Amino acid sequence: MAETYILLVEDELHIAQGLKFNLEMEGFRVVHLTSGEQVFDKAPWTDCALVILDRMLPGVDGLQVCRAIRRINPRLPILMLTAMGKPEDRVEGLAEGADDYLTKPFSLEEFLLRVKGMLRRADWYRPRDGAGGDYCFAGNRVDLQQRRAVADGREILLTDIEVRMLQVFFEHENQVLSRAELLEMVWGVTPDTETRTLDNFIVRLRKYFEKQPSSPRHFLTVRGRGYRFLRDPRD
Repeated sequence: MAETYILLVEDELHIAQGLKFNLEMEGFRVVHLTSGEQVFDKAPWTDCALVILDRMLPGVDGLQVCRAIRRINPRLPILMLTAMGKPEDRVEGLAEGADDYLTKPFSLEEFLLRVKGMLRRADWYRPRDGAGGDYCFAGNRVDLQQRRAVADGREILLTDIEVRMLQVFFEHENQVLSRAELLEMVWGVTPDTETRTLDNFIVRLRKYFEKQPSSPRHFLTVRGRGYRFLRDPRD
């Protein structure tokens, strides 16, 4: 499969047919699979631009599929679909490497917005001129170009969303960024979009880079305003 396409993994045929039809109406080519086992067969995600992955697949579930893809390709955008809307379910999906999470039932408009935003960001993950080289803070080293980091002696393979979020924070060091600004700059969605994905990624960055994630010193919450990154916080 040399041509770029979207891989849709959804076992509920009525949902899959509707999504596939509307994606094709938007000009995308879609390859549809119905099980996790099919995803493992000859790695059909190799040439795709985006994976749309249902969490509750029969047999090999979406979390297992997501985990396997991430081991091989930490940069491929993955949008996870699920009927499980509890915060802990969302966190679990993001922890396995999903870039975004959409709870069923969802509107077609929001779905297409998420898809287009993720595809549009494909070029954003390439650091701009002057953004190459290592960025160091508090003993952590981040290489945006190679999408790798070293924190507390361990190497971390960064996903595209993590790279983009770090890039935005590094470029706006010491500045308070509102939720709306981060949603627009990192996810490419309209500022009024409701999503807890942002908060979950902040939690993930704290786990990577903070000595005490529950008492962060670098990735700070500014109550009522948003988030701020401090490279060298004052004691």
